[in-house]
Amino acid sequence: MAVAAPPRAGTKGPKKAKEWKSADEGQGRLAAIMLSPTFLVLILVIGLPILLGIRQSFYTSGGLDANGFVVEGDQWAGLKNYTAIFNGASASRFWNAFYVTNFFTIICVAIEVVIGVAMALIMNRAFKGRALIRASILVPWAIPTVVSAVLWKWIFNANGVANVLLHKQVLWSTDGLQAQMAVIIADTWKTAPFIGLLVLAGLQVIPEEVYEAAKIDGSSAWNSFLHITLPLVKPALLVAVLFRILDNLRMFDLPFVLIGKGKPSVETLSILAQQESVNTRYGPAAAYAVLLFIYLVIVAYAFIKLLGADVIGDARSAAKTKKVKGRPRSKVGRSTAKGDTP
Repeated sequence: MAVAAPPRAGTKGPKKAKEWKSADEGQGRLAAIMLSPTFLVLILVIGLPILLGIRQSFYTSGGLDANGFVVEGDQWAGLKNYTAIFNGASASRFWNAFYVTNFFTIICVAIEVVIGVAMALIMNRAFKGRALIRASILVPWAIPTVVSAVLWKWIFNANGVANVLLHKQVLWSTDGLQAQMAVIIADTWKTAPFIGLLVLAGLQVIPEEVYEAAKIDGSSAWNSFLHITLPLVKPALLVAVLFRILDNLRMFDLPFVLIGKGKPSVETLSILAQQESVNTRYGPAAAYAVLLFIYLVIVAYAFIKLLGADVIGDARSAAKTKKVKGRPRSKVGRSTAKGDTP
């Protein structure tokens, strides 16, 4: 009597595949239903204001008519609010704010990455009192930005701690390089722990066996940092840098509270838009805000595409699909395998 051969391991019948596909579709519908309230809230608090802001940028408010009377309501202006930014009398002010915004972004993020990575390396080591050090490092990041700006305003006062330590009378709140330095110091103090926190999360998932294998192969501490630590924490570090870039590009409250308005050396695009709105020029203010929004989208898209920041976890999902001998194999696993001694 012939005995049917058992099915080969790993084969799936068409009926089983259909059942799995149906289950996946059911999970997808369930996820969409559960996330729909969140999407609705996001549309109301983010999408609708963006649309209203874009609409407002094509109108002007107030002004005088041919007889010298104040015109009430909004009047259609088309692209005049945008062309006035680049060609009118406000062009120099816009380009100055654009330069200041990018200057703060580049300098602050560069310093914060160096300090944040150093903080993460310190917090990742095992030593007595590590929990206290971690808590104290994260305290500045937990303080609201306005409160932090007020604290640093006291420090940079004419009779504050900064001048006492420098033994000089520096007017930090006046327009100039010293105002920019005050903003950079305050921003770095507050947000460098944020980068350190995300990098620390990346460091804690690196197996210790990787460093042991590199040490056996004669790798120095610096080479292990360059070829093991940095590549493995790159996803977390890129996400942290992206968030900090976007935060600095829309910087407003720190220079506004710490230095004040009307200072060209610290006037960012957000401050410029706010000043236009305060002066009831809502159309130009909306145009500044729309340009800043477009600039943020372009920077974020370029950062993700060029540097590969894994913001939504696509890289982790792709890694789970790779299997060796029936078992998933991650990038860390491959690095460990390469570093093992025969």
